[in-house]
Parts: sequence; structure tokens; C-alpha cells
Amino acid sequence: MKIQSIRGVKDILPGEIEKWHKVEAAARRVLAPYGFQEIRLPIFESTSLFKRSIGETTDIVEKEMYTFTDRGGDEITLRPEGTASVVRSYIQHKMHGQAQLVKLYYMGPMFRYERPQAGRFRQFYQIGAEALGSASPLVDAEVMTMLIALFRDLGLNGVELQINSLGCPECRPPYRELLKDAIRKHLDELCSNCTSRYERNPLRVLDCKVERDREIALTLPRISDHLCEGCRENFAAVQEALTSMDTPFTLNTQLVRGLDYYTRTTFEVVGTEGLGSQNAICGGGRYDTLVEEFDGPPTPCFGFAVGVERLIATLPESTWQDIAKKPDLFAVLMGEKAKRRGQALIQTLRAAGWYVELDYEGGSMKSQMRKANRQECRFVLIIGDNEIESGTYFLKNMTDGQQVSIDSDQCIEMIETHLKTP
Repeated sequence: MKIQSIRGVKDILPGEIEKWHKVEAAARRVLAPYGFQEIRLPIFESTSLFKRSIGETTDIVEKEMYTFTDRGGDEITLRPEGTASVVRSYIQHKMHGQAQLVKLYYMGPMFRYERPQAGRFRQFYQIGAEALGSASPLVDAEVMTMLIALFRDLGLNGVELQINSLGCPECRPPYRELLKDAIRKHLDELCSNCTSRYERNPLRVLDCKVERDREIALTLPRISDHLCEGCRENFAAVQEALTSMDTPFTLNTQLVRGLDYYTRTTFEVVGTEGLGSQNAICGGGRYDTLVEEFDGPPTPCFGFAVGVERLIATLPESTWQDIAKKPDLFAVLMGEKAKRRGQALIQTLRAAGWYVELDYEGGSMKSQMRKANRQECRFVLIIGDNEIESGTYFLKNMTDGQQVSIDSDQCIEMIETHLKTP
């Protein structure tokens, strides 16, 4: 039987992985000036971590987590998202004693069992950032502004930042009861998921992706109309800060996100084309109670996660121009003496950071030149036994066809001079 990859996962091959590299490099470049530092998180954690943080009634916990019992009898889950792991690490390593505001980012695969579709896989990749330790609305605005700066750095301008407030432990409970009363009138029209869990978590109805349920959700009470004074003032301050930072946004009163730990500001960035109905590139928001729920100190937090596959699918083609790395030099070596001398030169050039290729099979001059041409090498270095005897090598520019002589005693310096020329 032919062995193939499991449905919903994919190999990221050479020719495509360069896109991941470019996005990851841009994230590191943009996040660094804001003070964010990278954290590497485990691929799997205790199942209870995700059940407690994400919420028992979410689709992720009820349907999508990859959970198993290991040989020691512990229940383990492949991480479906990164925030819970960051919070666990923050508490475990007592980062709250290091600084007033801890800024962390992570990159890597997440795992959810769901129907594969455009931009959505069972093993998918995220870049996430978390700011832990401040309730200031300036943090909300700054992190969202940083995210938009990342998209602009990658040439992505056709996106929309949508924001909402989910209230706090003071104003959300009465809103939940109001929402439940309103939903009860539509129970015979809602999907089975919504009818089975609206009592436990009615906000999930607002997040349902079934078209009929989405239409009903538009008629339900909006949490933005039932915020307490503190949440109204906080959300107004977030909007004012975004405006002062020149970060465009729109209000989306239906936006609730899919995880239970969010409070106050929540947001999504959506793409305008290429992803169909599932067009969210990233999302996030404030989660001021999660650290305390895990027995840590009171710690207000704000963060986001970007779906890398969706981001790559949304970026314009111009982003990938000249992304493939082509050899700087191809060494054509003819004869045993030339091979010995040439191999030493190649290693010296590679140690200096130059990408050098050669024909390992040692074909004819013509066949080696064809290989150099197919690989679109910038230059070809030609060394034969006669060139070894004369002490003169030849360097050919494959762009304009110009060929120059190079003194063997100064060949490294002379080759690098040509390679540094644009």
C-alpha cells in the first residue's frame, strides 16, 4: 500500500517553504522594536490546560482536539492554540516577577481535527504574540497597530481590522441572561450545536457559522449596548488610541471570537479576497482573568494569533518576487587536480556565506554549463587541469556572458568582488 500524508496535513516543500521563511523573518523584524521576545512552547500539554482555558463548550474542546492517553496514563493533547501554553509558562517560570509588562511571541504548528478547506488544515501554523501584565487600552491599540504594521511590511494592504468589546465579569453575566431569553424564542430554528449549549454558553450562538444561525444572531441583543461604564470607557479609549496611531478599524458588534477566555477588547483582521467565507487571517483580544484562573497572580493580558497559511494565501504575488534562492556561483571542475583545488575554494566561499553549487557527477564541460544555466546561477567558475598549471582561472557572468581571467593567488578576493556586484 502506498504511504501518503494524512488528510488535512501537508508537506511544505522547497519552493514553498521560502514563503514561510519570509513571513517569519518579517514577524521577527516588526515585533522586535515593540519589545517582543520569542518563546518556544511544547507541542503537547496536559489536556486539562486547554479544557480550562478554551472552555468546555467550545467546538475546539468538544470536537477538534487531538487527545490521547500516554504510556504513563496521563491525558495529553496536541496544542490547538498557543495562548494557554504561554500563560502556563508565564506562571510556571514566575515571569510576573520579572517586569511590569512581559511581551512574548511564538511560531509553530497547532492541531485541530476539522474539515480541511482553503486555508484551513488539521496541522496548521500560527504566529502569535501575548502582552502580559497591563490593563491599559494603549496596549490593546499598540498590539493591533503592530499587527497591521506586519501586514504592511509584507505588502498586504487589503485587510480590515474589526473590533468589539465583550464586556467584563461585571456586565457580561446580566447580558448572558438577556441573550439566553432572546435565543430561547428561536430554539426551533437553530442548529443542534446551538440548541444543546446555549444554556451553558449563549455567546457561542453569536459565533456560529451556520448561515441561518448567523441571520438570527443579527436580531439578538448586542453586548455593545449592555456594557458597564468601565467597559464603555475602556473601549472608547482603545478606539481613541487606534485613531491617534493612524490605524483604521471598523466596529463589528457580532464579533465574539471562539474562545471563552476573552474579555473586553476582541478583534479580527479579515482578508478581502482569496479565502472564501472563512476569511479571517488572524484574531485575538484581551484576556484579563486567564492567568488568575490558573492560580497565577491577577494579570491583565492582550494577544493575537495569525494563521500563517491564510496569511500566505492572502499576500499579493509581488511579495514572492525573487524569493527563491539561486546559486551565486557554479564551479565547473575538469580534471582531478582541478577537482581537488576547486573543492577547497568552494568550501572557503561557502564559509564566507556564498551559495555555491557544482556537478557532483563530474560531467563534460557542456553538460556542467547546462546545469549551471538550469539553476540560474549568477556566475560560473571554470577550472581545469590546464588552468591549475597556468595559475589562471575563468569567471563567467551568466547574465551578460562576460568572461574574465582570475589569478589563482587572488581568486577568493576577486570572485567575491564580482559576487558583491549587483
